[in-house]
Amino acid sequence: MYKGSMRSSASRSQDDAKSEIARLETELANGGDFATLARDYSDCPSKSKGGDLGTFGRGQMVPAFEEVAFELPVGGTSGIVETPFGYHLIQRTA
Repeated sequence: MYKGSMRSSASRSQDDAKSEIARLETELANGGDFATLARDYSDCPSKSKGGDLGTFGRGQMVPAFEEVAFELPVGGTSGIVETPFGYHLIQRTA
């Protein structure tokens, strides 16, 4: 999240948020553990569950997030996804 994104309490700028998510994307590409990084860096309430949002169906997430999530193969991790809530990395587990 960044200052001005939906439901955000973050004070970081959009540029700072984009730099941070890019760093995390690189860390994942180099073998970092998604759940550990989510617990350590996510602003989402799911951080306590290692970023696990549970099962969701179509029409339950914002379109940009949902489109990427359903295109990923099981076990796949997305690149950076921007939604009105900020920047995301998505890992599909089911």
